[in-house]
This record gives sequence, structure tokens and C-alpha cells, in this order.
Amino acid sequence: MAWLRNLYDWTMDKAAHPHAQAWLAFFCFIEASFFPIPPHPLLGLMCLAEPSKAMRFGVIATLSSVAGGLFGYLIGAVLYDSVGQWLLGAIGLAEQFPVAACYLKQYDWEAIIIAGATPVPFKLMTITSGFIGMNLVTFVLASLAGRGMIFFTVGVLFRIFGAPIKSFIDRYLGLVTAGFVALVIGGIFLITQVGGGEDKAGDPCAAAALQQPAA
Repeated sequence: MAWLRNLYDWTMDKAAHPHAQAWLAFFCFIEASFFPIPPHPLLGLMCLAEPSKAMRFGVIATLSSVAGGLFGYLIGAVLYDSVGQWLLGAIGLAEQFPVAACYLKQYDWEAIIIAGATPVPFKLMTITSGFIGMNLVTFVLASLAGRGMIFFTVGVLFRIFGAPIKSFIDRYLGLVTAGFVALVIGGIFLITQVGGGEDKAGDPCAAAALQQPAA
């Protein structure tokens, strides 16, 4: 986990950078398409350091993440065979791709909002949305709603409980990462309950297989 710690430390260093807002925008953009470290702790530290700018930071994070989501959408729509497939494999999400495609086809904007507002990897949903040809306006509006909910919530929480949260993450990064993975699984389970809470036997995506989009 040394690489994770180094990457985390490098990311967190940017909170004290003179151009911290630009770094926040950058990390939110790339996290929505391929970067493995979520930008939420960076956003929280910036909100803790300058509480009066918390709303501004939330707007920057939301808009940058949606812009990054559009980049992920482009990868899925135009570059899936040459870039997207390799990228999902590199970040360990290739096996989840067929299921994500199925849920997006079944639940459309609801799946995007859930992914945007929970630990479900947003990059998985953005690339998959482009691959299946999801309506672009629907994608943008749902992304704004989902990302806005999570980033403004993070800002408020760090404003109120910032120091203890930062200390805990610094000391127990491995446990936090394991917890994040558990939340991802829980978030995926939540997606399966959208639209009526079907049981596994009736879940249309339980045995999803990769399908090429119609021409």
C-alpha cells in the first residue's frame, strides 16, 4: 500500500499549494475519468482552512467533476476499444463494466445520480455512459445532481468535523481504503434496488453480459 500512501500524501500536499483551487479542479476532473484517489479529502481540507469559501470550493469541485465526466463519456463513446477498455482494466473495473452498462440501460439517470453521490466509482459510470450512448443532456444533469450532493456534503462535514476526520485518515489510511471498498460494494447494491427493489432472481442485470451498442 506504499504507492497509495505516496499518492495520497502527494494529493493532500496540494491543499496548501498557492494554486489549491486549480489543483482541486484538476483532481476532480481526472478522478471522474481515471484517477484512483477521490478528491473529497482535498476538498475537505480546503474547506477547513477557509470555511468562508466552502460553497465556492463545492462549486469548483462539482463543475470540474462533471467536466471530467464528459471526458470519460468521450472515452467510452469514441475511444473505448483503444483507451477505455485498457483504462478500466488498469484501475480494476473491467469486470464491473458489463453490469454498469446494464444498470445504466435499465435505470438511466437514476444510476448516474446514485453513482455521483455514493462511492460507486464515478469513472466507471462516465465511461460506460458514453459506451452505451446515454443521452448527453440527461447525463450532464444527473451528474450535476449527484456530484453536487456529495461535494457539498463533504464540505459541510469537514467544516464541522474537519480536524478529527483528517487525523483519522492520516493514521488509518489502509482501513479507510478498505472501508471505501466496502462502501463501493454497498453503493452497487443500492443501484440494484433502484426501480422497485427486485430480488436477485428478477434482477435484469444479475447475469449481465457485455453487449456492443447498436449502430
